[in-house]
Amino acid sequence: MTSSRSIRILLAFAAVLPPLLAVNAAAQGCILARSPEQSGLPTGQGGLLAPGHFQITIGERHQFSYQHYVGDVYQEYRAQAGTQVENRINLLTVNLTYQVTPRISVELDAPWLFASRKSQSSPIKYQSSGLGDTIIGVNSWIFNPEHAHKGNISLGVGLYIPTGNDDVKNTTNTNTTGTGPATLVTLPVDYSIQPGTGGWGGVLQWMAYRRVGHDLTFYTDGDYIATQGGTNGVQRSATLSTTTPLNNYDSIADQYLLEAGVQFPIRKLSGEDKEFAVTVGPRWEGVPAYNLFPTSNDGFRRPGYAVSVGPGLQYNIGGNILNIGVDKAVHRDRTGSYPDSVYNTHGDAAFAQYVWLASYTHRF
Repeated sequence: MTSSRSIRILLAFAAVLPPLLAVNAAAQGCILARSPEQSGLPTGQGGLLAPGHFQITIGERHQFSYQHYVGDVYQEYRAQAGTQVENRINLLTVNLTYQVTPRISVELDAPWLFASRKSQSSPIKYQSSGLGDTIIGVNSWIFNPEHAHKGNISLGVGLYIPTGNDDVKNTTNTNTTGTGPATLVTLPVDYSIQPGTGGWGGVLQWMAYRRVGHDLTFYTDGDYIATQGGTNGVQRSATLSTTTPLNNYDSIADQYLLEAGVQFPIRKLSGEDKEFAVTVGPRWEGVPAYNLFPTSNDGFRRPGYAVSVGPGLQYNIGGNILNIGVDKAVHRDRTGSYPDSVYNTHGDAAFAQYVWLASYTHRF
């Protein structure tokens, strides 16, 4: 396997495994973690993306979150009582990359969210859709790809732009008795299904790989979105609380993603003009309780993280790459927020069991 083929396979997998994209990047149910797609520089049979060329990656992520946790303890009683909150998240992402030099590329990452939220104990269903927060970034290989035959490291920085609506409202009938006149109430939907966060931020992303032996390639990638902090001014309920005022408005929170794994080709299914490969590895995604920069941590947030593990499959033919993958959660933890520490409480959050991933990449 040549060095260009190793880089090609690794980066193509990076496009599907993360990835959010961010915007935003996949949401862990009630935990608003949508890190950007780490599409990096996926390539086709010709090697790395050549200077002056583009590539576009369209990805889809699906999650159905319904299992509630306080800390890392599963709240089984919620399922038994029929009071689970169910979040359905579909995140369609588009990443456009332009290769400036053999080392440097620029990219635009834009997501579109389709989401719903309801409680098992209520017929009321909340829905939202729309453009999410976008990222404009630049990435650079640390070593010259023409000479780094067995491994390399890519670092990138970007601007997180609040292009998504953080104040989507639904009008619902809160009279669920089935009798009497309708009681219509218009309020913002829960922040976990809002397309945008309402805040600016900076993005640090990275990718590294190392080829071992003839077929194995070990890799890691991830990103950290450091936001401006504070609140976005979206009021969570019709009336302001006097007992827990720190939770009256939604927080603008940081988010992060870390992945690692191993990739290996399936020789029997590959040929001169096509390649088939498999990856497997862990994924760690979440929202910290406290932002990186010393700004206000006021506002309501559900901090926490999920660790999942799963395989991915890639089919590469010419300048086209198809990816599918599924990760299963092995550890979930709804950590305490800053308001939780002030009020001596500990809220819960709903997590998904699986993250479903698919993407298509074309370069030109």
